[in-house]
Amino acid sequence: MVYIGVDLGGTNIAIGIVNEKFEIIKKGSTPTLPDRGGDAIIADMAALSRKLLAECGLTLDDVAYAGVATPGTANSETGYVEYSNNIPFLHYPMADKLSALLDGKPVHIENDANAAAKAEAVAGVAAGVPFSVMITLGTGLGGGIIIDNKVYSGFNFAGAELGHTVIQTGGRPCTCGRKGCWEAYSSATGLVNITKDRLKDAREAGRKTIMEDMIGGDLSKVSARTAFSAMKQGDEVAAEVVDEYITYLAVGVANIINIFQPNVLSIGGGICNEGEYLTKPLLEKVWKETYSREGTPRTDIKIAKLGNDAGIIGAAVLAQ
Repeated sequence: MVYIGVDLGGTNIAIGIVNEKFEIIKKGSTPTLPDRGGDAIIADMAALSRKLLAECGLTLDDVAYAGVATPGTANSETGYVEYSNNIPFLHYPMADKLSALLDGKPVHIENDANAAAKAEAVAGVAAGVPFSVMITLGTGLGGGIIIDNKVYSGFNFAGAELGHTVIQTGGRPCTCGRKGCWEAYSSATGLVNITKDRLKDAREAGRKTIMEDMIGGDLSKVSARTAFSAMKQGDEVAAEVVDEYITYLAVGVANIINIFQPNVLSIGGGICNEGEYLTKPLLEKVWKETYSREGTPRTDIKIAKLGNDAGIIGAAVLAQ
């Protein structure tokens, strides 16, 4: 049998046909166009799923079930998306709607960050262990928690919002309305904002930095790569930016370890492409912050391996 995995994003709907080894054998995507409303989005999910199956020489008779990784609060028991701010879902019966268009096939839904964590737990760097946490460093900071091989999402399916734990009281404004959230400091957006602030400080202090040349003096051109790239060339201001960013990241990672003590904590997102420039100083800082730093086995901190396919695979393994 095969599984249909749907990764619903604000920009694109990515769908994969996944085999029993959790390998994607065919995938495709189509624009989400969220302003159209839920029914049109679900219709596109079904149409693309059927198309991909046909390209594989398969039919819905070969499908065990479909899964959807969706933004927002996804009630995995009822199949309703209770709320999503990026896509217009409000108490929306996603599972039933998609099942009706897939000849009654079972459909499972889960929050997208939780689904990615499930993917890493089943087919990624946390495979084979019962307790794991995944964080994703993107535009925001997503989180997913696996306890005894099951997604933990709280009594109301809105849990595991790890990015919205405060690490700096009265700190940077966050999109959620709070100040000082971990997401505001340790997401890719957070890194960009730290870089911009330190560039402004350097200008006022008359300090030279090659980051100015990299962006042509235009702060709007700062990216999450700017500071790391300049640091690798020996830039002092950039090194301070990276150290500040990793310090904030380490505080949040240590908090998670202190609370959950997972076997594995995996980190995903484009910033992980920095490799040891990220992980080496991060580990040094984390182990200074964790309560269990002496005398007990340590959580393995690993770079997630499924990348952009985590949502598809996570959706496809929701019933595993």
